[in-house]
Amino acid sequence: MKGLIALAATLASWAQAVAAEEGMDGAALYQQNCASCHGSELQGQPDWRSPGPDGRLPAPPHDATGHTWHHGDDILFRITRDGTASVVGGGYESDMPGFGDSLRDAEIRAILDYIKSTWPERERANQRERTQQK
Repeated sequence: MKGLIALAATLASWAQAVAAEEGMDGAALYQQNCASCHGSELQGQPDWRSPGPDGRLPAPPHDATGHTWHHGDDILFRITRDGTASVVGGGYESDMPGFGDSLRDAEIRAILDYIKSTWPERERANQRERTQQK
């Protein structure tokens, strides 16, 4: 029983630390980890809907002109943490790596929150609805 109480206290302490991290700067994390491919203004790479010579799609924009807002939070989180190919499966190839080894979950969420904060209300509402549909 003492072990369970200690575990509960540890988990509660961890949850408080994560909550404190939620205030981190998602915009700065985006610039450090995402902008080199997705653009400093979230504009993506040119011709992002057409495969390049290697058969892979260029990095899409994360602004309202892209399709990021077409996905719920769970998918966006898993793509960022694990990489597109691991989420899509079926032999899909992508240049989007997973950042699970270099970013903490709270940092990934901060980046996604920053991206979502740049969208007009229509796109944010659509994305919230997709997140709730699970």
